[in-house]
Amino acid sequence: MRLSRFFLPILRETPKEAEIVSHRLMLRAGMMRQEAAGIYAFLPLGLRVLQKICNIVREEQNRSGAIELLMPTLQPADLWRESGRYEDYGKEMLRIKDRHAREMLYGPTNEEMITDIFRAYVRSYKDLPLNLYHIQWKFRDEVRPRFGLMRGREFLMKDAYSFDVDQAGAVHSYNKMFVAYLRTFARMGLQAIPMVADTGPIGGNLSHEFIILAQTGESEVYCHKEYLDFAVPDEGVNFDDIPGLQTTVDKWTSLYAATSEKHDAAAFEALPADAKVSARGIEVGHIFYFGTKYSEPMKAVVQGPDGVEKPVHMGSYGIGPSRLVAAIIEAHHDEAGIKWPDSVAPFHVAILNLKQGDGATDQASEKIYTALRGKGIDVLYHDLDERPGSKFATADLIGVPWQILIGPKGLANGQVELKKRADGSREMLAPEDAIARLS
Repeated sequence: MRLSRFFLPILRETPKEAEIVSHRLMLRAGMMRQEAAGIYAFLPLGLRVLQKICNIVREEQNRSGAIELLMPTLQPADLWRESGRYEDYGKEMLRIKDRHAREMLYGPTNEEMITDIFRAYVRSYKDLPLNLYHIQWKFRDEVRPRFGLMRGREFLMKDAYSFDVDQAGAVHSYNKMFVAYLRTFARMGLQAIPMVADTGPIGGNLSHEFIILAQTGESEVYCHKEYLDFAVPDEGVNFDDIPGLQTTVDKWTSLYAATSEKHDAAAFEALPADAKVSARGIEVGHIFYFGTKYSEPMKAVVQGPDGVEKPVHMGSYGIGPSRLVAAIIEAHHDEAGIKWPDSVAPFHVAILNLKQGDGATDQASEKIYTALRGKGIDVLYHDLDERPGSKFATADLIGVPWQILIGPKGLANGQVELKKRADGSREMLAPEDAIARLS
């Protein structure tokens, strides 16, 4: 993509309304624009990141055996009355009436609708286990939306829902999502630690929030230091291996890890001094087993192997891709701007022509641009007639992982400069060697 043909509305000044790093940088880098309180338009650069995040989420859900569908944003109120949640949900739910005065709502979550879909088609235990997911926009009317995408009203959510004939099967479905989440966040350059979360009136301990450590995190979290060195399961993990998955989950839940709501000060203090980590954290995912909470009132039953009908056991599993855009920035930035991990970067490399209009630099830039595109690499060619300092600032701000700096002095020696955004390291290479390195 040539910058001269791209839509990238860079802001040189920090917007006053932006309170945290991710909000400031997303507005300055031309990734999004606020349309109303807590509601944002994703501009082209931001959309590219969001799509890459969604692709990773989708790949890991599919790898675990989950099946994608797509549910609507608007839901009938009657479904929520069946579960008993319509009146209880509160003012966060946006309630709507259509032209026929039918009561609707803009979905904040989809437990009721997915249960309705399930009960319409599934009758036998032979059709289980089943895990259905979608990636869809949600709306929760936050009383005070703030921090950009971290606490917005409209947001993109991946929500999955598992159905099993009994609790034992539901635990295995839960473990699948647990491991899938570890892999998902690791692929995005995030070190997510599963922490026991509140299960409310259902009880038990099958609820975990996945937390990343960041100085600008929402709340205080506490964990054992060894979590920072745990190896995430590789892509060959067998999701049908029941004892194997359980062993992995047991390892990742064996040490102390808690948010402020679940913090046990005495248990934390009992840890060795050099093992205690107290930091700020950002929630990037939440998984939850809730048994028959929805299947019983909504009569989602299957016939078991004994011929008796029984409510299915369910779980729900959420990841917010739009929130993840902000969370990744909170974990990967410096004073100059964003430092995207390769897997979610809007472009893999930026070509900076340091003397636009010069025959040699123009020709070398075009040649490298064409070669990289031919290898399927996402490349942004900064071909505008701007000063080198301005081009450096833009490339650092938007966080492209690699920069190729092409100037007359380097070309006179048959070289270009390759800069790594993550650590600022630089190397002079022949153009063909720079292309090979990025390939």
